[in-house]
Amino acid sequence: MSPETAQVALILLFTMFLFLGSGLWIALSLLGVGWVGLTFFSSVPVEKAMATSIWQTNASWTLAALPLFIWMGEILFRSRLSEILFHGLSPWLGWLPGRLLHVNVVGCGIFAAVCGSSAATTATIGRMSLPNLLSRGYDRKISIGSLAGSGTLGLLIPPSIIIIVYGISADVSIVRLFLAGVLPGMMMISMFMAYIMVSAMIRKGVAPELTELLSMKERLLRSRGLIPVVALILAVIGSIYSGLATATEAAAGGVIGALVLSAFTRSLSWPMFRESLLAATRLSCMIFLILSGAAFLTTSLAYAGIPAALASWVAEMQLHPYALLAVLCIMYVMLGCFIEGISMIVLTATVVLPLVSQAGFDLLWFGIFIILVVETAQITPPLGFNLFVIQGLTGQSIFRVAGAALPFFFMLLIGIVLITLFPEIATWLPSTLDGRPMTSVGQGVS
Repeated sequence: MSPETAQVALILLFTMFLFLGSGLWIALSLLGVGWVGLTFFSSVPVEKAMATSIWQTNASWTLAALPLFIWMGEILFRSRLSEILFHGLSPWLGWLPGRLLHVNVVGCGIFAAVCGSSAATTATIGRMSLPNLLSRGYDRKISIGSLAGSGTLGLLIPPSIIIIVYGISADVSIVRLFLAGVLPGMMMISMFMAYIMVSAMIRKGVAPELTELLSMKERLLRSRGLIPVVALILAVIGSIYSGLATATEAAAGGVIGALVLSAFTRSLSWPMFRESLLAATRLSCMIFLILSGAAFLTTSLAYAGIPAALASWVAEMQLHPYALLAVLCIMYVMLGCFIEGISMIVLTATVVLPLVSQAGFDLLWFGIFIILVVETAQITPPLGFNLFVIQGLTGQSIFRVAGAALPFFFMLLIGIVLITLFPEIATWLPSTLDGRPMTSVGQGVS
């Protein structure tokens, strides 16, 4: 990297920290840094570059799926879904070591499949499960920790909002990314449940003794409320994977299904409909504004030659692929102390994606890898975003919540190591979709 390019990069980085430190919105900070870069370090007309980059980013039919999936999640967030999940799952999970603690894990996994938001998954399941678990005598620490860890599944299990954002930023098929997230999501659910079972077998008092034995008929009767939820998941995800619908069409069907499900559970009303629509609009506008700012910054950095220079610099350093991944992990975990997941992806995509491509990684695999890292950042003690959500639910100090989440933080780290050593966990399902061969770390197809 030439001294001139390095100087420009440092000036823009300082400007970014200055804007963010002043409390300016992330989207406006991105736009501001882009404006500084084009105005002072290029001869390109700022207004033309801004208009072109923002239009090209937002004029995408694929992007239409984003507000629809968000609206579907907001509708279900305000319905009785969490209550239905707890009532329907508890008869089937009560016999496992740890008993109803597994409702946190499985409930978050199911809700993530129809929501796509980590914070909404944590808040919705937590409002129902924590009071029930604590009132029945379950260990407070592992009840809170399992919710913190499982709530991050909203980022990974499709249809995930952050997967859509990454797919747009990296120009990777969203359908293939959805497929890539399935097995890692199931892996993390299994690891969380295994930790709970081992803890319950080692330590007494984690879960109360089993006092209620139900017949198969009683279990089925209690679980009949799960049928509409499972049907909605299968309809939305199945229509995408089978090729019957695009992600956008499936999202539109998901909104209709969520409204029908809310009506079925008698939680649909005009105030609820209005609140869900306004909440989805606010969140969608925030994400679109961030994407617009990131697109403009990308254009500015490209004219300054920074991404190409960084990619060449990293190539000259000849870092081992694992060393590069380790550096990126540390960077994202540190960022997770200050900003939430979607902003982390968009804020860093401009610089990180060229480096990843230069190193020869498969951008499909890297998307799942980095989402797992972002999940870890969401419960990084003591400032992870999900920790604050749980603090609001429980009234516990942030340090108590962080301590409870620490074992699940390490479970996520193990998950990151596993998909790095065995990338087929993420790439096998997408390879069955189009016949592309599976790739390994450092030998991917970008």
